[in-house]
Amino acid sequence: MDWITLLRSLQSDFIKRLSSGCLLHCEIEGQYSELTIISGERLKTLRDFCWQMAEKYKRVSPVRDVFISYLKGKLGEEVVKERLADLITEVDYEKRLGGDGKIDFTLTANPAIGIEVKSRHGSIDRVKWSISAEEVEKNAVVVCIFIQEDVNEAQSAYHLLLAGFLPTQMIKLKTGKISFGIEQLLYGGGLWGYLEQLQTSAHYAFRQAPPIYQYESQPQFFNKINTNNSTKTAFTHTKEILPYKREEEVNLDYTKIGDACFAQGEYTTSVKNYTQALQLNSSDAELYYKRGLAYYQLGDYEAAIADYSQAINMNPHDAKSYHKRGLALSQIAAYEAAIADYTQAIKINPHAAMAYRNRAEARSHLGDNQGAIEDYTQAIKINPQYADIYKNRGISRYLLGTQTGFTQAIKINPNDANAYKNRGNARADIGDYVGAIEDYTQAIQINPNAADAYYNRGNVRYDLGDEAGAIEDYTQAIQINSNYADAYYNRGNVLVGIKDKQAAIGDFQKAADIYRKEGKLEALKDTRERILELEIEASIDTLNF
Repeated sequence: MDWITLLRSLQSDFIKRLSSGCLLHCEIEGQYSELTIISGERLKTLRDFCWQMAEKYKRVSPVRDVFISYLKGKLGEEVVKERLADLITEVDYEKRLGGDGKIDFTLTANPAIGIEVKSRHGSIDRVKWSISAEEVEKNAVVVCIFIQEDVNEAQSAYHLLLAGFLPTQMIKLKTGKISFGIEQLLYGGGLWGYLEQLQTSAHYAFRQAPPIYQYESQPQFFNKINTNNSTKTAFTHTKEILPYKREEEVNLDYTKIGDACFAQGEYTTSVKNYTQALQLNSSDAELYYKRGLAYYQLGDYEAAIADYSQAINMNPHDAKSYHKRGLALSQIAAYEAAIADYTQAIKINPHAAMAYRNRAEARSHLGDNQGAIEDYTQAIKINPQYADIYKNRGISRYLLGTQTGFTQAIKINPNDANAYKNRGNARADIGDYVGAIEDYTQAIQINPNAADAYYNRGNVRYDLGDEAGAIEDYTQAIQINSNYADAYYNRGNVLVGIKDKQAAIGDFQKAADIYRKEGKLEALKDTRERILELEIEASIDTLNF
């Protein structure tokens, strides 16, 4: 078995264990660990540095965005430094105030060997790491870190996974960026050995590994396949030499193929073809816009932002690029920058209801509820049938102490169970529990299978001390949705309160099983701790008896 096959096999096993939470955790520096936890004084030091960087660049980008961006990067670097210890150089914060030059570390014994660290957070089965052609050229390895928690100012601890690594010799990339998921990485346990061999021999066999990622040197072509007397279109790779074509004709081929791939959801292939087209015509703003759309669908929001920005630089009056860049910025929580883009899109096209709606949502995230209401109202003027917007505006209005928006949504459609449920949520948020129960009950009457309405009503009843009513509602939610983990968990909490510990343990165990299957590791950890606490208490009760 060759080394790549071995590390891929170990990576597959690692991915399977992620859902169970059974991970290797070693706190000794220089020893391999799949999980690393950063908290306390160490995290405070990282935060202090990132706030310094945020202050330094506040005129360029929103302070919070800079802080979060740097904190993501530094968390990843800390993981790699802890695992590789003296094998690599230090995390020199003073040295890096001006940037790292696309190299995060070098080997202590060979400064010519660079290591790039990429950190991401989100859903482990959808998250993508990306690397640019420049980073590939300057580094021997890219190490990928997954941050389990959302990165923010108030997080007290971070649980970080060394998701895997890739030798850059396995990445053939001449221009642009490329993205990859966890299943395409090599197991992190092989990183130390790979780097040791690199520093002892520049021609070690590892470096001769075949490439696993590359942009196709030839475009994809449409092939017609006859199946049961019907014809369908398929995409296949070809190694044939292209017949001579003028540059604009070849460019048109790549663009059309990219468009067709995008329409069929083949976004990675779409990016490749748009990139080929841009290599032939780098002044086509529409191509950058289209590639930005594909990157957005892949979840590579930074690459999408870069492409939308390029389109805007070429055409400052392109409202749709401003709007789409605003959406991508919102995905990375850069709400202030997103609002600026939506505003610019509205200036260019003041009749775009969606731009007002999206700006309203960004304003709501920042707590500007009055601004959100104004934008929702303007969107409604443009499109009076925007019933969904009435609901969203209702959320903002309710945060200000009114309920006009939800009422309007219900007037438009008095059988809208979701409108009642959302108004119930808003009422619960401000402590109007009686009103919330009325709305949840109305939602249930309209839709008896509304598991969320039962669950939310159970929460309110529990807050009011109605334990029997809460158990009844959680049970009903579970009957509708047998995989409703939160309902099991909360019913377990109520059962603890009424001293039925064995039944509570049963509910927590059921919740834990579902959390494990869904890959919700933090919830799984918390639930297992609750089970352990109750089992210890039950043992003590037995002894006392």
